Amino acid sequence: MIREASNQDVKQIIEVGETFQANFSRIYNLKNLLKEPYFHILVYEEKKQIKGILIYTNLYEVVDILDIIVLKEYRKQKIATNLMDYLITSLNTFDKVYLEVSTDNLIAIKLYQKFGFKVIDTRKEYYDTTDAYVMERIIK
Repeated sequence: MIREASNQDVKQIIEVGETFQANFSRIYNLKNLLKEPYFHILVYEEKKQIKGILIYTNLYEVVDILDIIVLKEYRKQKIATNLMDYLITSLNTFDKVYLEVSTDNLIAIKLYQKFGFKVIDTRKEYYDTTDAYVMERIIK
């Protein structure tokens, strides 16, 4: 099941996030951010366990995907695909979706291209020594 996160999910979301980024809870102050109308987290949950998350903001007519994280043991089960599909199909009031991705993250790039994202810019050494693509998908 995919749904919008609530305050009751914070502990599990942090656990998922910290499997990917050790400083996840410092980057995202979830208790405060979840109160903001522009900040959203979609959770992929089965049997009360959160297996994946998609974090995004929506300001004006633009959505910015900040993170997609799936627990390692549940990868390659279409969880990220389902989260992206849910987000894209529910974005009927937005014009554009943006994201940044490491140029060496070929699996993620392939997923984004599958959803119609196109590279519009490259940020040199954005992730220390690795470049990042800025990708965009036009909704309307």
